[in-house]
Amino acid sequence: MSLLDLTLLTKGGPVMWVLLVLGLVALAVFAERALHLHRCQIRSTAFLAGIKNILVKRRLIEAITVCEETPGPAAVIVKAALLHHEADESQLRLAVQEAALVELPVLERRMGALAAIAQVAPLLGLLGTVLGMIRAFHDFQQGGNYATPAALAGGMWEALIASAFGLAVAVPAHLAFHFLRGRVRVLVHDMEWTANEIMHFVLHDLRPVASVPVPVPAPASAAGSPAPVAVTVPVAPVGGVPAVPAAVPGKGTP
Repeated sequence: MSLLDLTLLTKGGPVMWVLLVLGLVALAVFAERALHLHRCQIRSTAFLAGIKNILVKRRLIEAITVCEETPGPAAVIVKAALLHHEADESQLRLAVQEAALVELPVLERRMGALAAIAQVAPLLGLLGTVLGMIRAFHDFQQGGNYATPAALAGGMWEALIASAFGLAVAVPAHLAFHFLRGRVRVLVHDMEWTANEIMHFVLHDLRPVASVPVPVPAPASAAGSPAPVAVTVPVAPVGGVPAVPAAVPGKGTP
């Protein structure tokens, strides 16, 4: 006897077909979630290093485009931080948190169905066994004086098939759920690390710096060479990247 024998589906009762459908659904959910999480898994350190190199060259639009073309929640968080790079720290943190909250349900999508199948399958198997036992004892009673223990035993083992099949569906589904949850936990850890790194970079390296006085020598006059005059000219940042203050000639006091 083998659990893969299709004749057992008919001997186990109608519950067997329900368990078969649940098993196929669990397999499809696991395959889809495993592929999705595999696509979301990227090398966060290398990705963030590349984004920083692009931003150092003052190419903000290119950095955002790279984030849009990169799969995974880490890229979404970096994009949200870059789009709000001119906001204050509290607004920047809020934007990053909102992006993370949007991505978390995407990572955990349909995993609840897998957990439900792992919990319900044994109960359905037990239900099939109980119904099979009821049918077996009913047939044994109908046999009257011609009923034999062998006939009762035959009905009982057929009833137990449902419980075995329910466990055969529940155990792999339970293992698949914990495997996927572990992958999600790794991605969440990467999201937290990426969020902290990009916020630190935006707040300390990408923001426009304050204008710094630049000493400019004044032109020589008849009275002699005057002391340099500090002239401050704020220059608008390009693409959100701090620009170097430009120095213009000042006019000294003779």
